[in-house]
Amino acid sequence: MERTFAIIKPDAVERKLAGKILDRIEANGFNIVGMKKIKLSKCQAEGFYYVHKERPFFNDLCTFMSRSPVIVLCLEKENAIADWRTLMGATNPANAEPGTIRKDFAVNIEENSSHGSDAPETAAFEIPYFFSALELV
Repeated sequence: MERTFAIIKPDAVERKLAGKILDRIEANGFNIVGMKKIKLSKCQAEGFYYVHKERPFFNDLCTFMSRSPVIVLCLEKENAIADWRTLMGATNPANAEPGTIRKDFAVNIEENSSHGSDAPETAAFEIPYFFSALELV
C-alpha cells in the first residue's frame, strides 16, 4: 500500500463540491485514512508551498489557499500517488482529460480544485505537515 496527500482546495469547498470529490476518491478505490477541514493561515500556506517560493505565482497561490477552508486528506491504495494524479487530471483544466476532477470541477489553472503529492518524497513531507501519526487510521 502507498499513501499520498490530497487537498480539496478553497474554490471547490466554497462551491460545495467536496462531497462529489470525496465520492470519486472512494469510487476509485482509495481508502481515506486521514481527513480534516481546516483554514490555513497565509504563513501555513507559505510553509507548505515553500518549494515554489521563487516562482512568480507563489504569493497568489498562498493567498488563494488561505482565503477559505480546505479539506486535507491522506489517501491509501496501491499506486496511490500516480492514481490520484491521474484522477485529478492536468494542472490546467483546459488540458485535463474528461472525467477528471480538474476537468469537471476546476474554475481555471489557478483555482483547480485539488492538489496531490507528485512523488513519494513529496508525500513524505506533505502528509505529516497536516497529520500526526495518531490521526491516520
